[in-house]
Amino acid sequence: RPILHGLCTFGVAGHALLKTCCDYDVTRFHRIKARFSAPVYPGETIRTEVWRLRSGVAFRCRVIERDLVVIDNGFADVG
Repeated sequence: RPILHGLCTFGVAGHALLKTCCDYDVTRFHRIKARFSAPVYPGETIRTEVWRLRSGVAFRCRVIERDLVVIDNGFADVG
């Protein structure tokens, strides 16, 4: 079974953070890091869960169909 490339999964997370936390203002988006914890298969729905912190935002991504965290321990430095 083919998997979705990790950079594509990371891009989906980055897009969600840019939209939700920065209102698409790329000058406010400084750094992003996370751990890949499971593969994503083409066609699955990724939900990004975000928590605001003083220094940025924490996040994780979950595949809805399998209720499985696929990106964990994420942090983004947003201004």
